[in-house]
Amino acid sequence: MGSITVSSLGKAYKQYPTRWSRLLEWMDPRSRAHHKLHWVLQGLNFAVNAGEAVGIIGINGAGKSTLLKMIVGTTLPTTGSVQMNGRVAALLELGMGFHPDFTGRQNAIMAGQLLGMSVEEVNAHMPEIEAFAEIGEYIDQPVRVYSSGMQVRLAFSVATAVRPDILIVDEALSVGDTYFQHKSFDRIREFRKQGTTLLIVSHDKQAIQSICDRAILLSAGKLLMEGEPEAVMDYYNAMLADHQGQQVRQDVLENGKVQTISGTGEAVVSEVALLDEAGGSIETVDVGQPVTLRIQVKTNTSIPRLVLGYGIKDRLGQVIYGTNTELKGQVLTDVPAGANVTFHVAFPANLGPGHYSIQTALVSTDTHLVNNYEWRDLALVFTVINANKPNFAGVAWIDPEIRIEML
Repeated sequence: MGSITVSSLGKAYKQYPTRWSRLLEWMDPRSRAHHKLHWVLQGLNFAVNAGEAVGIIGINGAGKSTLLKMIVGTTLPTTGSVQMNGRVAALLELGMGFHPDFTGRQNAIMAGQLLGMSVEEVNAHMPEIEAFAEIGEYIDQPVRVYSSGMQVRLAFSVATAVRPDILIVDEALSVGDTYFQHKSFDRIREFRKQGTTLLIVSHDKQAIQSICDRAILLSAGKLLMEGEPEAVMDYYNAMLADHQGQQVRQDVLENGKVQTISGTGEAVVSEVALLDEAGGSIETVDVGQPVTLRIQVKTNTSIPRLVLGYGIKDRLGQVIYGTNTELKGQVLTDVPAGANVTFHVAFPANLGPGHYSIQTALVSTDTHLVNNYEWRDLALVFTVINANKPNFAGVAWIDPEIRIEML
């Protein structure tokens, strides 16, 4: 079983004011520094336990790829240390280690040796590697003629030919086509069931929330937040909005979930309720039952343009449906300060049995990246049960009519 322990990890690069400063530093008999240190990462401490899946997120430049390179040993840390136990397979930069003039088969053999396999072991697994990569006759063509997606296919197939104790994956999988991404994540999930420890960097919210046990948010080279994937992704989503006058806070609810609320506060949601056809407030809904989501909004300043958005999230925090009044052509304009506006959103609860939550957004357009008055996750939680429908799988009730012909 594999584990990773990161202790006081930091990485800094030397910055010289002129091109001659480096030479002066080498020649200075007083050994005086002629550079400044630019810290890319600093003071990171976390552990990934055996069999655990941890996702690393953050905006570009936060230090995610540098962290992974230090963990796998391709970049040396300036401070701190990384301790790993178990066999490691890593898929970092696209085609890293592939020689463009060698064939895919030759590169697969070399990559397998770098992972600790013998030539005989790689050759024994080559039929499986070819089958999973699905690049056909290109396996015996030079890698320089490969597309980026083909390089990903071969690199991932080699790295996962033998189940590793630790699997580390950077954004490389995002280059591949949708079919191979699904295929790759199916293999990752299977490895997880068998006990593989996973460390993954991705901007894919669904991937992080569906695979990972925990998530780590990096910002400006430091660990900003660590916790359940849904809470960390909600906070990350709030960070992406315009920060002018915006506040972000997180509250722990009675059920232990962490609610993220962000925005300027110029307009706020004062109440959210789910109602049945008689207008009564409910927390449990039958599959397909007609319901109304009532959202009451208060404006604290005059709002030139007010848009309400909402999303229904499953138990993993993934949005299974969302829309807003901009898309529906029902934007409110010139809303005065102190106004109380009630939105009635009626829809059939065509959802599968399970636990769901509502997120709300008060914005000026169809996105919260322009004017984020308020974004509220876990605004309401409800449960769907199946009282009288035939059993079915999934999060959506899409009841078909099946016609059968026999000739």
